[in-house]
Amino acid sequence: MIFSTRLNSFKAQKELFFPRDKQLTTVDLIKRMATVSGLTHVELNYPEHFKTNTLDEIKDVISQSGLQVSGIALRFDDTYLNGEFTNSNEEIRRKAINTTKEAVEACQQLGGKTTTIWLANDGFDYSFQLDYEEAWNQTVSALKEVASEYPETDISFEYKPYEPRSFSLVGDIGLSLLLVEEVGLPNVGITLDFCHMLMKKENPAYSVALAARKNRLMGFHLNDGYKDADDGIMLGSVHLMQTLEFIYYAKKYNYTGLIYFDTFPLREDPVAECEQNIKVYKALDTLISKIGMETIEQLIKEKNGVKVQQFLLNSFLA
Repeated sequence: MIFSTRLNSFKAQKELFFPRDKQLTTVDLIKRMATVSGLTHVELNYPEHFKTNTLDEIKDVISQSGLQVSGIALRFDDTYLNGEFTNSNEEIRRKAINTTKEAVEACQQLGGKTTTIWLANDGFDYSFQLDYEEAWNQTVSALKEVASEYPETDISFEYKPYEPRSFSLVGDIGLSLLLVEEVGLPNVGITLDFCHMLMKKENPAYSVALAARKNRLMGFHLNDGYKDADDGIMLGSVHLMQTLEFIYYAKKYNYTGLIYFDTFPLREDPVAECEQNIKVYKALDTLISKIGMETIEQLIKEKNGVKVQQFLLNSFLA
């Protein structure tokens, strides 16, 4: 299994690892991240994580740590408060597209496979604030431009229904699949974030099935929450049964891609918190194997909610 986690999480409880007055760099965070047992990969934000260290410095510390780079995630700053790919200012819009291309090139140079795009500000807050068709066409055009220029790199779209905008332009699994279909290139797919799906009131396993049946599943961002906000708490801590179902469908569709823990430890030791996420994922994966994929498939076919709950409860207690 390929496991990575949120690099910025390792700023938490920094006194456990660093002097209190130390200004942390990307290299520092990677060194702390490398102490997590079971972690295999590093995922970096662009351009954020390339401001305190050069690409070569980052490459060196990753090599020394024994980890690999899985990919790069776009994180746009406040320059793009009024939109990234849909910004009315064409100069800013072009800058967003060019920054995305820079991220893809950094990903390639570090040996990563996937560049993940989350468009935080492409959306709206008021009625009559956005020309929806124009914004949609701009997004399709930008993704098509990036993906066609770098056909050897996976370009994955991560959707979120809201936050920071009241409404995201592309905020659910259906719209994301439509977007990918209209881009029409084989290297464009979808990253599923567990909290984002909960916020949209999607059942996460259903979204896995929809993305997988179209062969567009490129990444998992796993966490948990209470549905209304991007809480980013530990895996399985609230929606344990839905997490189990999510992993079942990942196994059913032979998902072998990145499992990235997008959690926000603030009061927890981030090393221990990440190790717990890995343990939970592996434990649930093992439980599914112990029960048997065929047994679970038969339960699903029976469509008997009471029987499913009884069987799974007995499995947890066994």
